[in-house]
Amino acid sequence: MSFERFNLDPKIMSGVRALGYTSPTPIQLDSIPPIMKGNDVMGLAQTGTGKTAAFVLPILQRLLPGARGRVRALVIAPTRELTEQTNKAIGQLGRKTGLACVSVYGGVSMQTQVNALRRGADIVCACPGRLLDHVRRGTINLSKVEVLVLDEADHMFDMGFLPDIRAILKHLPAGRQTLLFSATMPAEINTLARDILHAPVRVQIGHTAPAATVSHTFYPVAMTSKNALLQNILDTTETGLVLVFTRTKQRSKRVAQHLEASGYNAAALHGNLSQSNRQKAIQGFRDGRFKILVATDIAARGIDVCGVSHVINYDIPATADAYTHRIGRTGRACATGDAITFVSGEDRGLVSQIARILGSKLKYGAAKGFGSAPDGPGRPASSGRLASPHTGIPSDPTPKPRSRPASRYRPVGVSQQRSFRRSSKTV
Repeated sequence: MSFERFNLDPKIMSGVRALGYTSPTPIQLDSIPPIMKGNDVMGLAQTGTGKTAAFVLPILQRLLPGARGRVRALVIAPTRELTEQTNKAIGQLGRKTGLACVSVYGGVSMQTQVNALRRGADIVCACPGRLLDHVRRGTINLSKVEVLVLDEADHMFDMGFLPDIRAILKHLPAGRQTLLFSATMPAEINTLARDILHAPVRVQIGHTAPAATVSHTFYPVAMTSKNALLQNILDTTETGLVLVFTRTKQRSKRVAQHLEASGYNAAALHGNLSQSNRQKAIQGFRDGRFKILVATDIAARGIDVCGVSHVINYDIPATADAYTHRIGRTGRACATGDAITFVSGEDRGLVSQIARILGSKLKYGAAKGFGSAPDGPGRPASSGRLASPHTGIPSDPTPKPRSRPASRYRPVGVSQQRSFRRSSKTV
């Protein structure tokens, strides 16, 4: 099965081949035909399934003929990172088409965006808040939009963007084609979909559980021992890139600082960073300068980085759906990945919810000195007392492991361990 089956214009196929795409993913196979026919589509698919190309390719095909220099397609996403990621995909896939794409999001100069829009844009990738600012200032004209994409709609709901979305919809033509993509379908998103989609084709690609190529291990641990357990796992496990999730911005910063002090290439990603520092952290992670990225849920949304071998939930996610979103950063495009979650005594309810989704895929681990595996799903236990969680990271730094031969830490040998633990500056 190849992309030739979609009969895409040779200029678009040039971009497909340049990116090395050979066979369409399931979401692409099921979404591209109805989108190219002009149907509204509701796509349910987790991160890493190829949904960006699933809507970008038909949009390029549709816009290739016709007038240029006016906004004919609008892609709305919840974060700056996802907006830039989509803009980059459009630029790569459409590099021979001559179609112009502009990114619109907050945290950067409004005037720079105004100037880009004035030069003419065929496609706009935008975050809701800044897009609404442009609409209200009259610096963008959405009256000619033919295709609207709402990407990661459930995340936009989580971040409180639905009122902005509804305000933007009032400025769009009623006869447009609308595509809505979401990993989950909470009631509010389902209501929005009913309001804005006309006889949609529903495409669902395994959105209720993480990718089958990911292994899942829960480790019982006291809150005060999480730093030590994290370091123990990193010291004894061969990894690629590692994404660590924390519940708060401050904890993200402190865990990254602790790892850096212990000799790891680590950076923090959270909402308090400036846009330039966010980009430095993500780009450093993407190109391998940082082997570990410690992030909050909101800051990490839209991150699409190849080579993430492990996702470590330093703090268990707030919901089972959030677990699926986090774990979607590894095991992408049929690659294998590992998901590790630290659980304390008060996490039992959340563990039970996640365990019901994972079923037999969920395993329990125990590192010496950090607690024992529970008796059954959803019942984390410990050989010692599990402390209540607190909002900060223990002030006493975890001691570095005693000097031992590298083979004790990583079965693959000395050179790989040293490359993982090279020191670097924190962004």
